[in-house]
Amino acid sequence: MSEHVLDRLIWNALTGDQAGFAIGSGKARRYRLDIGPLAATQDRSPESQADLAALVHEHGPAFIVERADHAPAAMEPAGTRIIKRREGIQLVFAGDRPALDDTAMVKLTRDHYPQMLELARLTEPGPFADSTADLGQFWGLIEGGLLVAMAGQRMRVPGFVEVSGVCALPQVRGRGLASRLMRKVIADILEEGRVPFLHSYADNESALALYGHLGFAERARVWMTLYDAAP
Repeated sequence: MSEHVLDRLIWNALTGDQAGFAIGSGKARRYRLDIGPLAATQDRSPESQADLAALVHEHGPAFIVERADHAPAAMEPAGTRIIKRREGIQLVFAGDRPALDDTAMVKLTRDHYPQMLELARLTEPGPFADSTADLGQFWGLIEGGLLVAMAGQRMRVPGFVEVSGVCALPQVRGRGLASRLMRKVIADILEEGRVPFLHSYADNESALALYGHLGFAERARVWMTLYDAAP
């Protein structure tokens, strides 16, 4: 049976739609450092692990997302160590086109990148760096001159686009701002003729409840692993 394009998502993005953002050669790739630490290997062969280790030593920590049934045991390529490893869930949108309330939403541009990075640092929605938003359009809500919530697009593969960077400051949570922004991002992806998908840590019950309410359904369990060079 052929492998689904989302099964080896990051590899397929970095060797396909987003190859222009890739660093690396052989059987391992990662996004540019200003995009973030997401990385992938072509497979789990010794050659792939060696190429991943070389990427880590040359460019710093690498964040790998693999299907759990494809990665039954943690592997530490020679010369690397695992800094963090958590179970996650890959979800795919299975709902109808959402109704939108896009009043007051701002189409974020490079001028907003410093505020976006600060919001991501405060709320930790997942890997986010100076130019992560180069990968796709982000939308935000600004109150009193402060970016208080955002959501946008990240990885792209044939037929699918990832919803990512969903976050809101603690003081505005409970007002549905993240879900409003997500509906806009979902609608944009559907308008393009692709299917939205996203990832969540498996123990993030509040996020999973929101995603389910918006129409996302679990597709696969994944491991999210951060590798760094061994001391």
